[in-house]
Amino acid sequence: MAEATAAVLGTGRMGAAMAERLASQGVAVVVYNRSRGRAAALAERIGATVASSPAEAAAAADVTISMVADDAAVRALFDGPDGVAAGIRPGSVAVDCSTVLPDTIRSVAGAVQASGAGILDAPVSGSVSSTLSGELTIMVGGTADDLDRARPVLERLARRVFHLGPLGTGAAMKLAVNTLIFGLNECVAEGLVLAERNGIDRALAYEVLAASAAGAPFVGYKRDAFVEPEATAVAFSLALAAKDLRLIADLAAASGTAMPQAAVNLEVVTAAEGSIGNEADFSRVASHLRQEGRR
Repeated sequence: MAEATAAVLGTGRMGAAMAERLASQGVAVVVYNRSRGRAAALAERIGATVASSPAEAAAAADVTISMVADDAAVRALFDGPDGVAAGIRPGSVAVDCSTVLPDTIRSVAGAVQASGAGILDAPVSGSVSSTLSGELTIMVGGTADDLDRARPVLERLARRVFHLGPLGTGAAMKLAVNTLIFGLNECVAEGLVLAERNGIDRALAYEVLAASAAGAPFVGYKRDAFVEPEATAVAFSLALAAKDLRLIADLAAASGTAMPQAAVNLEVVTAAEGSIGNEADFSRVASHLRQEGRR
């Protein structure tokens, strides 16, 4: 595995953690970010190489991983003379891990495949800490052959790799998973605030929630964000939560799926953006509910 090279495009929280994890596992890493300074700082810290364009990064890699904020950013990475499709080499695989609509990965697939490369949509479930420890869940859409070529890199990041079907099914599954996450986030916020309003210490109430039948892994690793919101770093912003909830609504509408709870979750997240600011962690819906209850 030491001779393999992976490109990581997008060095935000999760992309940077992916690059760091791969470098620690003996994978040669090339990084690219639209803001070069962020990529350069990461490269210096983990011993990676910085590419000047997505095409240059893809040309150097056996597996090119993209992890960016939205559908427009994915298309911008893949399209154009400096995009992934222009530089990717035959036999390599492009793996998009972003949370986007299924049609987005399908829209860029033709140009990649015309270059003789493979393409997968492989969004992930997990946190920065689970990325660094190689315990992500990865949801893959695409051909089995393309997955086999990418698997040696993906398995350095993951506890489980699920092959769900053709291209686009990974993206659809990620939105299904996030539907549960946002529902849990809202329910934890409401339950916690209800306990506080009835005289129970916040930290103790959270301990009970985490120990209850509803104590999913999410409840465990979001403890600090809920119990000490002002002192805990942002892991996933309200802005990104709102973006994903809108994608969920779009996919639901396209597939004729009723999603009443997701619609309410979007309303609450949007209201929290207005009262707290969209760069706050999405767990801060609890702070928003505390404010609302005093009016």
